[in-house]
Amino acid sequence: QVQLVESGGRLVQAGGSLRLSCAASGRAFSAYDMGWFRQAPGKEREFVAAISWSGDSTNYADSVKGRLTISRDNTKNTMYLQMNSLKPDDTAVYYCAARLRTGYLYTSAASYDYWGQGTQVTVSS
Repeated sequence: QVQLVESGGRLVQAGGSLRLSCAASGRAFSAYDMGWFRQAPGKEREFVAAISWSGDSTNYADSVKGRLTISRDNTKNTMYLQMNSLKPDDTAVYYCAARLRTGYLYTSAASYDYWGQGTQVTVSS
């Protein structure tokens, strides 16, 4: 089992940048493929990005490609989401998620077993 804690969310102006972190504790971090999801008010939780246990493979939602970058540091048990060129549509609660590694990067929230509590990102226009 793994416990996840997100941080780094805040209010930022459109066009600005932000880096979210997801700190993991418990079972070995490298045992898990990881993902970022987000949920805006009145909307369903949606996939943002995923990264393999080694960091060698990544996958992104089309809406964030070229602007957001997922990465991880297994020596620090931490995953990151670098967010550039932010837009008001990026406003949401951002969640990190984990599942035991399988070699496939899932984009469905139902495929992940462990979740953090979320961190709020607000992009003003």
